[in-house]
Amino acid sequence: MLPVICFNQGRPALPDVSDTYLDSLLSNFIANGTFDGTQYLLDLEQCIPFQKNLTITSTKDQVSPGIWYIGFFNGLGPERTQSRMINRGHTYTVSATINVEGCASSTIFGPSCNKTIDVISCSQSSNFKQPRTLLDLNLFNRNGLDLKDAGEHLDVSSAVERKIQQQSSLYPTIMGSAAVERKIVAINSNVPLRAEHLVSCTNSLSSCIHNDEELKFYSLDIVGSASKFIISASELMLNQTSISNSSAGFDGIRLMCYVRYSSLPRGSLHDQSADISRTPLLVNSPKIGQWYVALQIMNQEKADKVTQETFSKATLCFSLEWQLHQCQNGKIGQNCTWKSHVLQRVLKSSNVPVEFYYVPEDHRYGSLEDTNFQLDHLLSNSSVDNVTWTYFFLDVPHGAAGSNLHVQLVSEKNAFYEIYSRYGGAASIDNWDFYVNSTSNINGSMILASCDLSKGRINFYILSVREGIWSFGVRRVNDVSEQESYMSISLEGCAKDCSSKGKCHYSVDESGLAFFSYCSCDRNHGGFDCSNELVSPQGHIWHSIFLVASNGAAILPAFWSLRRKAFAEWILFTSSGISSGLYHACDVGSWCALSFHALQFMDFWLSFMAVVSTFVYMAAIDDDSKRAIHTAVAIVTALLAETGATRSENVLIVIAIGTLGLVAGWFLEYSAANRSAWTPSFNFFMIYRWQSIRGWCWNLIKALLKKFRWPFLLFGFIGLALAGTSWVLENNNSYWYWHSLWHISIYTASFFFLCSSRPKINELHPQEPQYELTRQNSPSRE
Repeated sequence: MLPVICFNQGRPALPDVSDTYLDSLLSNFIANGTFDGTQYLLDLEQCIPFQKNLTITSTKDQVSPGIWYIGFFNGLGPERTQSRMINRGHTYTVSATINVEGCASSTIFGPSCNKTIDVISCSQSSNFKQPRTLLDLNLFNRNGLDLKDAGEHLDVSSAVERKIQQQSSLYPTIMGSAAVERKIVAINSNVPLRAEHLVSCTNSLSSCIHNDEELKFYSLDIVGSASKFIISASELMLNQTSISNSSAGFDGIRLMCYVRYSSLPRGSLHDQSADISRTPLLVNSPKIGQWYVALQIMNQEKADKVTQETFSKATLCFSLEWQLHQCQNGKIGQNCTWKSHVLQRVLKSSNVPVEFYYVPEDHRYGSLEDTNFQLDHLLSNSSVDNVTWTYFFLDVPHGAAGSNLHVQLVSEKNAFYEIYSRYGGAASIDNWDFYVNSTSNINGSMILASCDLSKGRINFYILSVREGIWSFGVRRVNDVSEQESYMSISLEGCAKDCSSKGKCHYSVDESGLAFFSYCSCDRNHGGFDCSNELVSPQGHIWHSIFLVASNGAAILPAFWSLRRKAFAEWILFTSSGISSGLYHACDVGSWCALSFHALQFMDFWLSFMAVVSTFVYMAAIDDDSKRAIHTAVAIVTALLAETGATRSENVLIVIAIGTLGLVAGWFLEYSAANRSAWTPSFNFFMIYRWQSIRGWCWNLIKALLKKFRWPFLLFGFIGLALAGTSWVLENNNSYWYWHSLWHISIYTASFFFLCSSRPKINELHPQEPQYELTRQNSPSRE
């Protein structure tokens, strides 16, 4: 598995686990070799393969202001977690240091904070005030204004002011946004209102750029939904000479304009660009928030060297103009054709502070007690080519980015609906983040859709939705009259309520500022919503039977130990088989006799002891030496079972300990049997007595050949090799099969090893006491 570190803004950093993304991530890692931030991360919102030492440096061009989430993942890809024992991968300890360096003001930037960003001042061409928040967007809805006493000459500005006062007193806050209290006001539908108004912005003084390497930066806040904005330049002066009156040699000069949302643009990194000295720059449906503009003069390649030299010393002055087009009266779109509605949040339960449902502010289309609202009367009346658009705006509060946005649309008739969603601005057919219709969706892995055209139903989740303003554009293709359609939008914890196959848990991130939720699935299901069936119920039963019943192979070495009156080994093998069966019964979710940790410790500790005892038994040493070795091994194996029972290295460690015990036992056995050969002179002069060494080695080989039954010993090594192979081949999908084979092979190998050891002669024919007749003189009869 490939460990990665992921970055994301506004929502938890969850990786895309699709095959396409994983292949692209791995290929980029192989091609680049390293990820050092400044060379690779043009966009910080991505995942990076983790290395031992990783440094990422990003500038203001790459990081936009806001809340950033960092996530570390031990691996990517599908995983089966039916058994906790299989989780024996690598363990990583992560230490991170995050340094954020910035200037004291948002209008200053640069490594030395010596560059400025000019703020463009704006003035409106109508009497309407610029809406400052999302909730103020409904002030331009004619149904929301108090026009009861309005006459022919209506002062709309005063009506808006009265509406603002009403809202400020009627809307308490829930987590920093509007609550659900409301007040109905009288309306007069005969008052004509303008459909669109224009906000003109300009820099108060003429700006100048001195050479083609200089970038001039501007910023402007868009605080309400806008249909478009236009950037243009006028009064261009080159070296204090009007461009229009200049010679043809300066026709190659261009004033390039780069715009980018929420971050500083560059020539190589921007959202849109244009030569505003000739044509204005048009941005349709801009996102709500801060936009940055960068201007740069460029020279089209000329052959005239005089022109090049003159241009390098040129100074271009201009006046920048910015026009922001916004719709009024609850309208939206390029021509203010479609209806738009602002949805307010209603808290579902006080026990979960991040679960809401959204309803329109007008109670005629949905009550505060119902989680859904009627859609038909909210749809736009006009249509273009038999297509209508209706927009809904809502706000995801801070701290709720770990939740999922659930959208449902149900129609009683087969009206073909499409839903386009977009973060920060109005969605369109050409500009959207997520798209779902009644038959399909185009979104990647961050959306979960379940639609049914036959039932007229659209149902999808936006997973780990980003904090901020979202828009949903409902596009109806065919016009079906007198139909009933309902829509519901809610902010929920776990998608699909964990598919009724698990439990939803809520937690708080390490900063304590954001909630997130996750599903704890049962043994048979997996996935973030527990919708993936890992194993069928019948398969789960068979897996449980294999894992538990395979421990019955412990009967073989236990029976042989009892037959040879090796009671210590008999107790070990019997206890090991029973504890392993109880542990796996608990691990697969059947029945737990004790706590999982206690059963796991007993299983691994007794298994380690049984393996080592098999090797010690083969040494055939006296009971005192055997007790000493068993005591030392019990301490070491207990530490192994407690500190990291499922580590693969433990198998090698235990086999090494058993081999060491076997060698130590042989040394004790043969040193006691051949003690007479180890004379003091032999210790000093054996190195020069080749004849004695050769004789000693030959006697050792003959003793080993007589000590073991070699066919059984060969079968024991085959069983041990099969056990090691089974351990290596275990994975999340085939764990039940290979681990069951591990039980059978390791106990069978122990049985053959026990059978391979020949008993001592005095064990088969114990020496009987010898009786001797003695003569005894009888007393005389005298």
